[in-house]
Amino acid sequence: MMSNEIITFSAKIVQHEDINAAYVAFPFDVQKLFGTKGQVKIKVIFDDRVEYRGSLANMGFGHCVGLTQAVRKQLGKSFGDQVDVKLWKDEEERVVVVPDDIKILLDENQKAKELYEKMSYTHRKEYIRWIEEAKKEETRERRKIKMIEMILDGKKGI
Repeated sequence: MMSNEIITFSAKIVQHEDINAAYVAFPFDVQKLFGTKGQVKIKVIFDDRVEYRGSLANMGFGHCVGLTQAVRKQLGKSFGDQVDVKLWKDEEERVVVVPDDIKILLDENQKAKELYEKMSYTHRKEYIRWIEEAKKEETRERRKIKMIEMILDGKKGI
């Protein structure tokens, strides 16, 4: 497959088990398209308006594209709704921009910094987003401390 080839399809948003998580099934052969049976980094546009970077994940019954709660909210859609999907292989390096105050905190906690740097792009991104979404400075400070504790406790994501 050419790396810039866009794959389009429509699918129903499926709830994952009994939790607030959702995905759409990828209706094509990942091995044929991408040359792997494993995970494939992708860029997606849902309903021609909401962009997302993620992965085609092999769920055992086939590959799926996750729809975060934030994406579903932007789309105004939920479990059982149809969504139009345009996706292509993501060849760009995934970089999480770490704000200066968090860099300083990680530099002061070398073990936590090492563990953080070994995490996947998604987990690193989740931690930074969680801290940056704090509306009050006190909340941001509490979350920064909590992040260090969670990383040292082996928790990979929020």
